[in-house]
Formats: sequence, structure tokens, C-alpha cells
Amino acid sequence: WRVKMKFEGIYTPIVTPFSGDGSIDWDAYANVIDWQIENGVAGIIVGGSTGEFYALSKEERVQQFKFAGDRIDGRVEFMAGVNDIRVDECLDISLAAVSAGAKSLLVAAPPYSLPSEEELAHHVITIAETAKLPIMLYNYPGRTGVEMGETFLDAVANNPLIAAIKESSGDYSRLPLLSNNYPSIELTVGGEEQVLEFAAWGAKSWVCATANFFPSECVQLMDILGKNSDFDKGKRLMSAFMPLMQALEQGGKFLQCVKLGCEQQGRPGGKVRLPLLPIEETLKKEMISVIDNTRASLHSILN
Repeated sequence: WRVKMKFEGIYTPIVTPFSGDGSIDWDAYANVIDWQIENGVAGIIVGGSTGEFYALSKEERVQQFKFAGDRIDGRVEFMAGVNDIRVDECLDISLAAVSAGAKSLLVAAPPYSLPSEEELAHHVITIAETAKLPIMLYNYPGRTGVEMGETFLDAVANNPLIAAIKESSGDYSRLPLLSNNYPSIELTVGGEEQVLEFAAWGAKSWVCATANFFPSECVQLMDILGKNSDFDKGKRLMSAFMPLMQALEQGGKFLQCVKLGCEQQGRPGGKVRLPLLPIEETLKKEMISVIDNTRASLHSILN
């Protein structure tokens, strides 16, 4: 890996559809994968938090990698989320992803242990050396409790396998810092409502949960901003997207709302696994209205 991998376009962290009895619905999962590919995404992320990896057994996670690797079959990039609370499990899951045909890994800080930046750099480089695949870092201190700060970035930036960073801190000052000071690490959109700002700082890729139900529209938005630098049209589309993005990011029921969005598009979604509970009726009605309005607004701009 002398030349770093390039990420461009939409990478969808796909949902895991469950059957009525709570097991993974594999037929629906195949359907989810195929529909994403048909709608032009650049990559599919299996094992992200949107896929409820934390609620799956290790066996289910490994089975998911194998199933997805076979189903994707090289049609788009297969990226694997390999995070776990335990490092040995994380390394096992990384190797399972490699053997299933993953081409890159999404790596966050292990939750709950609160490693220092030096310890976190050691963790990430260990995964890189074990899996020998390009890594997209995932900076989400709101979930992991630790930030991938400058000490960490200085320690990993020269490693050729550290290819990109999904920046989900919500801190806008990180965008110029990453773009200017760490040009070897590609900037990837990690906040649904901040696509415009990321694109202004050079991001060409977006890890996009909304693409679970609006894949084609998200692909077009990223092309308009990342490939064409058409910020006027991009602003119009972001204005259409904003009520939905804000409802997803601020509602406190992110995953339930994403799965509801899938169902509103006639896609497999289904229930969420514990500890999450079903969406309340009031929020459900509000979200359905927001999704319908967003669909209409997007299509009036794009068509």
C-alpha cells in the first residue's frame, strides 16, 4: 500500500433487518445490499453502529461479513466496522472481515476503556498491522468518550494504511485542522447535517446513514458537492435535507428513525434490538411527515 486508498462518494452503513423473532432476516439483508448497489453507492459498511453491531453476537457479526462479502461480490467496496469493547475480539473480528473479502476497515476507539491518545494510536496501528487493510478512522467522542486529537493523529498520520477519518465530533474547527495539518488522511463526512461544510474543506466521501432510505439522492448530493463543486445547488439540496438531518441527529432515536425511513420507502427495516426500544407514536408521526416532505423537496430540485 504505497499509494493510499481513495474514498469518493457514498459509503452506506447498512441497517440489519430483523425477523419477527429477532433473528437476522438474511433475505431482507440481501435485498438491502442489492438496492444500495443499484442506487450507485461507492461502498457498503457492514458492522457499523447503524447496523447495530453492538447488539449482535460475535458469531452473527462474522456471519454478516461472510454473507455481505459474497453478496457484494466486488460490485462496490466492502468496508467492515470492526469495533469492540475488547481488543482481542476486535482483532478476531478484523481478521474475519479480511477473510470475508473486506477491502477496508472502519475503526473507532474501543468504548468504555477511555484510552489515552498514545494508547489509542497503538490500538489502531495494531489493527492495521494485523489486518493489513486501509483504515478509515472514526472520531466520535460522543460515543467512545475519547477524541482522536493531535497527539493521536501525529502518531498515525504517516502509516500508509491510515487512509481517512470519518469526523463525527460535530466540532467545525476540526475540519480546517484535519484538512490543513493532516492531508495524508482523507476527510470523510461524519455528520449528516454538515455535508456542505465538509465538502468546502475537501471531503469527497460521506459515511451516510440517510442513504439507507435515500441512497440515490445522497449519491447525487455528494457528486454535486464533491465532484462538481456546485455549492449553489448543494445548498438548495442541503436546505431540503436539513429538517430530516436535524430530526435524525437531535431526536435521540437515530436508529429507530433510520429504520422507519427505510419502511417509509418500502424497504426492509423492522424493529431494533435491545437496549433500544420501539419508536413512540408521536415521534413516528412527526418523522413520517418529515420524511415525506424531504422526499418531495429533494425530487423537485433533482428532477
